[in-house]
Amino acid sequence: MVEKVEVGATEPSGCLHQMEVKPTEGIRVVCEYPDVFPDELPGMPPDREIEFLIELLPGTAPIAKRQYRVAPKEQELIKENIDELLGKGFIRPSSSPWAFPVLFVDKKDGTRRMCVDYRALNDVTIKNKYPLPRIDDLFDRLQGACVFSKIDLRSGYHQRKIRPSDIPKTAFITGFGLYEYTVMSFGLTNAPAYFMNLMNKVFMEYLDKFVVVFIDDILIYSKTEEEHEEHLRLVLQKLRDHKLYAKLSKCEFWLDQVPFLGHIVSKGGIMVDPGKIGGVMDWKVPKLRFIESFSGIAKPMTSLLEKGVPFNWTKERQAAFDELKKRLTTAPVLTLPDLTKSFTVYCDASKEGLGCVLMRGGKAVVHALKIWRHYLFGNKCEIYTDHKSLKYIFTQNELNMRREKMARVD
Repeated sequence: MVEKVEVGATEPSGCLHQMEVKPTEGIRVVCEYPDVFPDELPGMPPDREIEFLIELLPGTAPIAKRQYRVAPKEQELIKENIDELLGKGFIRPSSSPWAFPVLFVDKKDGTRRMCVDYRALNDVTIKNKYPLPRIDDLFDRLQGACVFSKIDLRSGYHQRKIRPSDIPKTAFITGFGLYEYTVMSFGLTNAPAYFMNLMNKVFMEYLDKFVVVFIDDILIYSKTEEEHEEHLRLVLQKLRDHKLYAKLSKCEFWLDQVPFLGHIVSKGGIMVDPGKIGGVMDWKVPKLRFIESFSGIAKPMTSLLEKGVPFNWTKERQAAFDELKKRLTTAPVLTLPDLTKSFTVYCDASKEGLGCVLMRGGKAVVHALKIWRHYLFGNKCEIYTDHKSLKYIFTQNELNMRREKMARVD
């Protein structure tokens, strides 16, 4: 929720590299739960309330794909991964009629992760509609928080078993044989939904109070350090009770600002994570007919979308493109909301477009009320606009259907 937009601001109080992080060995509550932070997963996960299912569309026959060609170095990695997963019991030799090829994806730390190309399986899988939370809604919960800790689970997907009858559907083919997963694997279409369901059940009593969860990322937020110690203890106890394990090297504790879901969250508000936008400045000049547009600044480029207009990249369009890159890489800090106070809406409209700002302390008005309905509904707000005739809409004895609909917008 946005309380105020400060266009000139680029960072919350303190820079990312100035975060004060308590050394892990100095955090007593973390030291009380060493079993939650093992160097490796201790083995097969326990039976949980809900098993991971792979339900197929009616009439689906087994699918068997050929393995991809891989480089000798990748063959070595495949063998290492197979040996490790076999040792933990996460895979087993298979005689399944299903088979999917292996591929590799790059990880943030520069290493490569072995994955299975389950696209053909996903195409015939009935999709689980369990919702992932809206990221902007998660940020709304953090208003007033000053202390943050972030916990990342260790190989979270491998901490859920697959229903025995569905295990053969996960079979993957390699130069070393056919294997199948006994635990949830990356690349399966319903894996995020099932894991989100598990995490919501585990932390249900704490959600929106001092915990937000997105799949296997857990953020604990508090107003004081005293509160935070207790909150952190409650979360770690939940992980212990449910035999869920975290990766200590990817966890951060007692921060005044924290990277979370592509943003930097602090007591001052939220901003785009600088580490996520570095590549924007390296964007090349668009070569496709479709160009992502932003009202006003992007107008010189959006004209290229009109029918019959040839692609001519002028100095004016290059300047607009450079300005968009600049705006994206110097994102404003958005203050988190306080729903106990009223809001103020400033809006304006012209032939070029609509603009509105939600602050604290008639078409543009309708536009503003629609996009911020989740903030304004049930709260008192004041509207400032230069559309003078709009003030009379509530004093008219009769309104046409269009104006009546606008007057009742909710």
